[in-house]
Amino acid sequence: MKNDWLRLLGFLEGKGYRAKIVPIGRIEDIQEMIETRRARGELDETLDREQLREFTFEPPPGSSALASLIIVAVPVPMHQVTFIWEGRELAAVLPPTYVRYRATIKRVQDEIAAFAGPFGHETAPAALPLKSLAVGCGLGTYGKNNLCYVPGMGSFLQLVGAYSTVREPADEWPGPRMLPRCEKCEACRRSCPTGAIREDRFLIAAERCLTFHNERHQDFPEWIDPSWHNALVGCMKCQSICPENTPFRDWIEPGVEFNECETRLFLSGSGTGMGDLPAETEAKIKRLGLTESWTLMCRNLAALVRARTAEANEQGRR
Repeated sequence: MKNDWLRLLGFLEGKGYRAKIVPIGRIEDIQEMIETRRARGELDETLDREQLREFTFEPPPGSSALASLIIVAVPVPMHQVTFIWEGRELAAVLPPTYVRYRATIKRVQDEIAAFAGPFGHETAPAALPLKSLAVGCGLGTYGKNNLCYVPGMGSFLQLVGAYSTVREPADEWPGPRMLPRCEKCEACRRSCPTGAIREDRFLIAAERCLTFHNERHQDFPEWIDPSWHNALVGCMKCQSICPENTPFRDWIEPGVEFNECETRLFLSGSGTGMGDLPAETEAKIKRLGLTESWTLMCRNLAALVRARTAEANEQGRR
């Protein structure tokens, strides 16, 4: 039916999300943009190889009726994860993007399928550069820090995509834009410890971004100062200082607490597999949605402990 797209958007907004529906052909625009940047040498080779090559620009086979892409912004808070270390609490932040990441994707995609199905529509999961699509269609706007900002959410959000047979009558595509307040604001650039935020483009220098390095299963480069580590995974430096996030920067929910034995296990670097962990510990990691990246959590926790220890020692000398 011709108004099914309105029903779907109303359903998603009723859940507190924001969404846009764009013709499936817009995926080609994003693919062309990436190829152009690749040809110009604007993409870091490691980032390109490890992340961008994972995207699938072709719809699922056998679904020729798919006509659109639904892009959904879901508000997500930070989570505080507490570790007991040497008898004291060490609080670590889990940024919004990482909080039950895959569970959120599946939940929203299932919600879309459940709503659209009774109207005779098919849907399918989409693994695409959703940030580029979101800012291209006007759902979000770029910040100077290359993050996507959505009204009413700031950058405290997760993007979810799904193919569908729902058709939207208008193809709205204003193209990527920068937040107006970013034109005269330097807060994120000044707060970025690695100098990753560029003056001349939205695309940051990914090879300098702390998030990029603490998402990789390699040792940190020597040029990264241990004091820069501020989150369990990712980095909150540019988001926490951003004026656009003022209403949301204190939106942090309690996550889980790991006792002293668990913390020592994480810091031991013993290479224990998930299946070898105590059942209670494994359940906590699953609650955080870090099952696939818990070894990164261990590596980054060790960096945080070193950073906090150095900070405490410095304060003790003053």
